[in-house]
Amino acid sequence: MDLHLSFGPLAALIAGILILVMPRLLNYIVALYLIVIGIVGIFG
Repeated sequence: MDLHLSFGPLAALIAGILILVMPRLLNYIVALYLIVIGIVGIFG
């Protein structure tokens, strides 16, 4: 069985689990996500 995972859904799953465990991480995760999306958009 061959399993292919793309980064987006995997990152969303990990972020969701971390937010459930430690809700304070939400601010940092959202900020990092926006920064990464911005960098990819500029240099992508």
